[in-house]
Amino acid sequence: MERLLRLRNKKQRLVAGLMSGTSLDGIDAALVRIEGSGPSCRVKQVAFKTVAYEQGLRQAILKVCRQDSASVADICALNFTLGERFAAAVAEVCQEAGVDLGELDLIGSHGQTIWHIPGSSTLQIGEPAVIAERTGVITVADFRVRDVAAGGQGAPLVPYTEYVLYRDNRKTRLLQNIGGIANVTVLPAGCGPETVTAFDTGPGNMLIDYTVSRITGGRFAFDDAGRMAGCGRVNAGMLAELLAHPYLAQQPPKSTGRELFGEPFAGGLVGKHLARGMSGEDIVATLTAFTAESIAGSYRLFILPYYTVDEVIVSGGGSHNQVLLAMLRRQLPDIPVRTQEEAGFSSDAKEAVAFAILANETVSGRTNNLPAVTGAVKPVIMGKILL
Repeated sequence: MERLLRLRNKKQRLVAGLMSGTSLDGIDAALVRIEGSGPSCRVKQVAFKTVAYEQGLRQAILKVCRQDSASVADICALNFTLGERFAAAVAEVCQEAGVDLGELDLIGSHGQTIWHIPGSSTLQIGEPAVIAERTGVITVADFRVRDVAAGGQGAPLVPYTEYVLYRDNRKTRLLQNIGGIANVTVLPAGCGPETVTAFDTGPGNMLIDYTVSRITGGRFAFDDAGRMAGCGRVNAGMLAELLAHPYLAQQPPKSTGRELFGEPFAGGLVGKHLARGMSGEDIVATLTAFTAESIAGSYRLFILPYYTVDEVIVSGGGSHNQVLLAMLRRQLPDIPVRTQEEAGFSSDAKEAVAFAILANETVSGRTNNLPAVTGAVKPVIMGKILL
């Protein structure tokens, strides 16, 4: 406990944040210097690195994310395997930054979500005890479960850190992340934490990535810069079918993931349209349009009736898809749509930085969920601490 008290009394901390999302590209590791805590804390990114998953490990993760292929033995083993990988990612980003592990004060790890039941339960693996043991650094992990225990969805969690970093006294901003799942955070001008709202808008890259991998026989895992979508045509019938999905009309707070839009859903969808003679490029183009239109549609339903939006800032892997961005801009002709890079931040590092900040709040004894976002009955301190 003395070690934790010493950490809590430090005015500035060097923190590593770890994130592995629904896209399963790899582990994002960020080094961040944080001065203070709470909404007034100061955050500076020191280094960032993505440690890619090799194909075999990616397939192993996908296997345990499916009800028809997961086994308790596989989940048990993979929990420790990913713990080792997360620890190694911390070592790698420190080495590249010229930082000794002994200088690191804290690690915040999101883990890898393998199943999410909104408002009922959620499971992330990537054993934090392994991370703490291998690095010798205090580790905070398993953030989502405390919010679920308090009646929340357990997601999204990044909006707390977006409030810390991006709120503005004069501008109403939408922070749109497009990872495997797409989610939006609404930061009204001059907002306090109780007025921030956020929710998952629906699939981001998940359906696109599945289709690209399937039609290329696994040679490509995603649509680089949207080139494949750019070669196809949007199929109006397929798009209308997708836009009728009941999740899109569901009122926030809401969250989703692989359990709703994962491989079983994607496989049936893509197989059906390939059998009807659609080209792979047309399917990718249509799914890209679906992501753009589901995002813009959620704004029209749940945001624009209540706020005058000054700008949208896009992050995540989808921010590198030029076709997707062009489609989103066409859907929102009166609102500037910028990327994180255009706003002076890193799209790729955003979520890893977020879990560094959340861990910093945990050891500072501060609540770090937003009940208005998740639906929890009260603010709670999320994260389990391993000394």
